[in-house]
Amino acid sequence: MKYLSSSLCFLCLWIALCSCQRKNQQDPLAANLSQAPEKSIAGMVWITGGDFTMGTNDQNSYPSERPAVIKRVNDFWMDETEVTNKQFAEFVEKTGYITVAEKIPDWEEMKQTLPPGTPKPDASLMVPGSLVFVGPEKAVRLDDISQWWQWVLGANWKHPEGLGSDLNGRENHPVVHIAFEDAQAFAVWSGKRLPTEEEWEYAAKGGKNTRFPWGNELTPQGQFKANTFQGDFPHENVKLDGFQGTAPVRSFAPNNFGLYDMIGNVWELTSNWYDAIAFMRANNIAPALDTAISKCFNPENPYAIEKVIKGGSFLCADDYCINYRPSARRGQDVYSGTSNVGFRCVMDAE
Repeated sequence: MKYLSSSLCFLCLWIALCSCQRKNQQDPLAANLSQAPEKSIAGMVWITGGDFTMGTNDQNSYPSERPAVIKRVNDFWMDETEVTNKQFAEFVEKTGYITVAEKIPDWEEMKQTLPPGTPKPDASLMVPGSLVFVGPEKAVRLDDISQWWQWVLGANWKHPEGLGSDLNGRENHPVVHIAFEDAQAFAVWSGKRLPTEEEWEYAAKGGKNTRFPWGNELTPQGQFKANTFQGDFPHENVKLDGFQGTAPVRSFAPNNFGLYDMIGNVWELTSNWYDAIAFMRANNIAPALDTAISKCFNPENPYAIEKVIKGGSFLCADDYCINYRPSARRGQDVYSGTSNVGFRCVMDAE
């Protein structure tokens, strides 16, 4: 595989990446808003809505998750699993859809997320590709994500590691290298939509208000319940959970609502614009976001145009990031995908 020059790689990394309650008590779920429908929908789970604690007051978390706030969601249906390569392939076969990663980068879109005056890269560098996690051979500084993220020519949903890679044996793995508009297109085609951040977190918590969907321990009694990174990030993944990268959906037990992989495996896109201090605003300890200036707010990148992603991925590690929790949230550039971001869909109750 050939990689773009370090300068374009830096730009793409900047554009596309921001990644990488202690009390064991029941959440204040409201009374059911309605009874579950008699008719089921294949591959989807009925979620009875209610009130819940969104975010966390756990100090062993990130500022963007705090302080917690009470929210309410209505009833909805949600995909049991992340959208798989097999499902996305069916969509592409029937529609001829071409993903963002398969197209020549659009400079007019790209420059919107860069400081004014940023020069356009040479045309030879503006080629289809995507960001791929490539683990270094030895320990590296953790403040330089370019040590493990590389812009790979030809990387897309069909070729997750770039040209020469394929989906053989990975039909039931979550589809990756999906930009926001790609996920939206699939959702519309399937008669669904992307979940809101509130819906996603409510569903992930499964009626509980613990650190993880199953309790407050990541590996209770030594059992792995999600696909995360074990070892010395980013160069040594000892694969105690059995997986190096993505895992087939349903590899681990579902949460209380019957949903699989609500933490780990791949980050999942939501429909919300990313605001790093959304919970401070909701608790009236920060001013409202001026959407006339920007739809989102990321102090790490003032030019960000990002949607919220949830749940962490196979790259979340104890020694680097602890985003494998329902309350965890990051921003994802709307024009880009990566090898650890996917999605699932929801439907409104009739």
